[in-house]
Amino acid sequence: MLKFWKKLNELYGWAMLLVFVIAMIIGIWQAYDSYYMFSHTLDADILRYKPDPAAHSAAADSPITDEMVGWITIDGTSIDYPVMQGEDNTRFLSTDPFGNYSLTGSIFLDSRCSSDFSDDFSIIYGHHMDYGKLFGSLDDFLNRAYLKSHTTGTLLVGRDARKVYKLEVFASMRVSSREKTVFNMDSSRIRKFIQDNANGVTVDKDKRIIGLATCAGANSTTKTVVFCYISE
Repeated sequence: MLKFWKKLNELYGWAMLLVFVIAMIIGIWQAYDSYYMFSHTLDADILRYKPDPAAHSAAADSPITDEMVGWITIDGTSIDYPVMQGEDNTRFLSTDPFGNYSLTGSIFLDSRCSSDFSDDFSIIYGHHMDYGKLFGSLDDFLNRAYLKSHTTGTLLVGRDARKVYKLEVFASMRVSSREKTVFNMDSSRIRKFIQDNANGVTVDKDKRIIGLATCAGANSTTKTVVFCYISE
C-alpha cells in the first residue's frame, strides 16, 4: 500500500509539472501572438504614401495597391490610413494595403459602397487593435467629452486625392453586429436610428454620412460605430 501511495504521489507530481509546462507554453504563445499582431500592424511609415491634395497625386513610389479608394484622417487620433476596397468584405480582413497577407488587415470601405463615397451612407471597417492602432481608438468616442473634443477629420478620395472632403464627427454607439440599419446601410432609416440610439448627437444635417466600425473586442458580437458628416 505504501508503494501504491508513493507511486500515486509521483504520478501526481508529473501531472502537475505537465500542467505547468502546458500553461507556460500557452503563456509564451499568447505573448508572441500579441507581439506579432502589434509589430505587423500598420505604423507611421504608411504616411509616406499619403496622397498630396495640393498636387492631386499619389506618392510616386507608393506600393499601395490600386484597390486604394481614399485616405481617412481623424484629427487628434491615430486614425490616418489608406482606405481599401475589395470585391467582397473578406478581402481586406487579412490583407494589408500592399497586398500582403496580414492578420491585422486594412481599413476598408464596404464592398457595396460607391468607391467615390457618393452614397448617402457609407461604412468603413477596421480591426480593433491595441494601443489605438487601426480602429482601436474608436472606443474613445463613446465618451461624450472625448467625442466633443475630436470632431474634425479629412477624407481624401482616390489614390491621387482628386477630391478632398472635411469630416465632422458627430455621434457614436455600440451596436449589435447584426444590426440591419447600420450594416445593411439602410440610408432611409440611418438618421433616425442615430438620433434614437447614439451618444453625442448634434443637430441633424442634410449631408452624407460615413460610419467607422470596429469590433468592440475579441470575439465580440457588438461593434463600436462612429459617425461623421461629409462636407465639400
